[in-house]
Amino acid sequence: MTEPEVDKAPPRPEYRRAEFLTSAGKFAQCPPDEGWEVAFAGRSNAGKSSAINSLTGNRKLARTSKTPGRTQLINFFVVGEQQRLVDLPGYGFAKVPEAVKREWTRQLESYLQQRQSLRGLVLLMDVRHPLQAFDQQMLGWAIAADMPVHILLTKADKLKNGPASNTLLQVRRQLQDRSDMISVQLFSALKHTGHKELRKVLDAWLTDASVYDDEEGLAE
Repeated sequence: MTEPEVDKAPPRPEYRRAEFLTSAGKFAQCPPDEGWEVAFAGRSNAGKSSAINSLTGNRKLARTSKTPGRTQLINFFVVGEQQRLVDLPGYGFAKVPEAVKREWTRQLESYLQQRQSLRGLVLLMDVRHPLQAFDQQMLGWAIAADMPVHILLTKADKLKNGPASNTLLQVRRQLQDRSDMISVQLFSALKHTGHKELRKVLDAWLTDASVYDDEEGLAE
């Protein structure tokens, strides 16, 4: 008798073919909560959009600005069938009213804790200023939601190899108690370094068949 066909996880994402999907001003405006999604988050000056552009090889994909905090929308980019990268608003907005900051704090928290298709969080930190208060808050939200986190220590080109490597070791040491959920690497959008390690993490998250409901007869 022929074995019943079982749906499989999708093929590896094609980052170089990334396309803009839509923007959401509020959590309720996000596209259908289906498939696989990885979100990029970080302080307004952490180089989040630049990292996405470097990864995809498209410097115009995610909007970058010389004014930190300019982008205040949740931006979705398609990288495969039901696979998306999500550019979250930079937290710690510069020169933005407190009421706006509070509202976006609520929106980010809702997204991280309620978005079912979210498979992991890429948290970006300037290698020269890692684990600031806002970063710790994001880590707290992710841990509360049982969400794996991959930290990019960005702008690694601003430091020599020795100091950059020392910072990497220090951050890993500070987070070693949660090493089951949190991984860390160096990254430079300017020099386009760190892509291979980042893609390995993204590939694992965006092709995880466990996102499917077991009741549908799919693999765990």
